[in-house]
Amino acid sequence: MSGEDAPLCFLCGRPLGRRTERHHPVPRSRGGRETVPVHPICHRTIHRTLSNKALERDYAAPEALRGHPEIARFISWIAGKDPDFHAPTRKPKS
Repeated sequence: MSGEDAPLCFLCGRPLGRRTERHHPVPRSRGGRETVPVHPICHRTIHRTLSNKALERDYAAPEALRGHPEIARFISWIAGKDPDFHAPTRKPKS
């Protein structure tokens, strides 16, 4: 499968790599059932940036999630990286 044919990450929109995780846009703990594919680094960034309550209330839609300032900064940074790129994710500075 070429990069053009590969499924895309729900968060960053890049083609998915060898490792893929499933993200609940509405967290399971808040009643969500639907899952979407994401890169592991994108999944960790979502959960290190936002609480489950915030995800359910304000960020279940991909457009809203991408509009969050910390997430938008991450997406800009990750945009040119290989689909299998991974690095440690950190909590935002308080």
